[in-house]
Amino acid sequence: MAFAGGLGAGLANAGIVFFHDAIRSTMPEFAQGRMPHREYASLALGSSLGLLIGFGIPFSLVSSAILAHGLWLGTDALGTWFPGPLGRLHGFSWKRYLGLAGSILCGALYGGLLVAALFVVSEIVARLPVNFFEHMGSLGQLAVFTLAGIPALTIAYQYGVRHGVIAFVITLAARQVASALGRGSPDTWGFLVGMLVLAFYVIREARVEAPPAETFAISEDPVRRIRRNLPWIAVVGATYGLVSNLGVIMEGPQALLALASGDRMAAASYTLARALSLMPMRAMSMLATGAFTMENLGLAPTAGLLSPTPLVAAIAGAVVMTLETLSLVGVARLFRRFPCLLQVANNMRTAMTRLLELACLVGGLIAANGMLPGFGLLAVAGFYCLNEAAGTPVIRVAVGPIAILLLGVALNLASLWH
Repeated sequence: MAFAGGLGAGLANAGIVFFHDAIRSTMPEFAQGRMPHREYASLALGSSLGLLIGFGIPFSLVSSAILAHGLWLGTDALGTWFPGPLGRLHGFSWKRYLGLAGSILCGALYGGLLVAALFVVSEIVARLPVNFFEHMGSLGQLAVFTLAGIPALTIAYQYGVRHGVIAFVITLAARQVASALGRGSPDTWGFLVGMLVLAFYVIREARVEAPPAETFAISEDPVRRIRRNLPWIAVVGATYGLVSNLGVIMEGPQALLALASGDRMAAASYTLARALSLMPMRAMSMLATGAFTMENLGLAPTAGLLSPTPLVAAIAGAVVMTLETLSLVGVARLFRRFPCLLQVANNMRTAMTRLLELACLVGGLIAANGMLPGFGLLAVAGFYCLNEAAGTPVIRVAVGPIAILLLGVALNLASLWH
């Protein structure tokens, strides 16, 4: 974690890799001298802090792994606060090296302290009168159970409810057949069959789709910058593959919760679905700015989870991310040539979000009711409804975990008071 934190902060300082989309899209403005460093760093901190506190940390607390947002959002902010190769430093080259060294050091400290802090919190909670972490299993179980529904819901959004119902029935049948045959992780088998059904619909639509009238033009500068930084991308890929294999960092909340429930194949399936849903957005963003996302196109975590050993995972992550980089232009052109692929990716992302919101809400209700029957269920339901009435200042997927944490703290304070 210390190495990953130092790597993330150093590459953010150099303007090579960012996790947050807002910082990556702003980087060219700063690099070309149109934005002062203080404004650039403030924007990075402001855009990262809310997601870090309201999303990255709560999910990391309820699992045995750390959500990628909890690490990389922090390293983005740390890297941009130090002076570096980007921007105008009026000839003081030594300041750039000091800034790079400072960002690497602070990123490494942040990564190590993050692990230590979460370990200390878990040890403290285990000794409290009410160990609310024991009730978190429902979150992971429900995340696994909703995995198979992603393709069918995507089809419903893209091609209509009737087709979505057909796909859902096929998915349910496949899941039950896998369960009856004693296959491990039947939800993963249901997901894979559902993805085949989705692929059938996509291929059928793509065959009759007319090509766009205009040609997709790509600027040469970002492509040259991307190819120049290929060795660093390979290092990031190796790191991501390794930490995914070890179960230290998970790239999304669904994979995090699935891994916490002990279903590694479901976690890998979630990373695949997330990669496919975000691939067009990531490809377009990287080609527009010349800066990479920390996951690149998103398949390195999948390779890491499916690898048999950490060494193989590191090699596989480096190879996968290198190939993603080399195919970046082709992937972008593919999505522009077939707009239906872009629509399917957007609908898949929406489907994943809706199912995650449902899993976290229902899991939160079950966990809270187990902690304090009746009152706990009312507390989480009330928190969710009040958050909706207030315009969702807390993003919906984080309502369940945050409500459980708040309820657990309140119950322990009440227990200590008495």
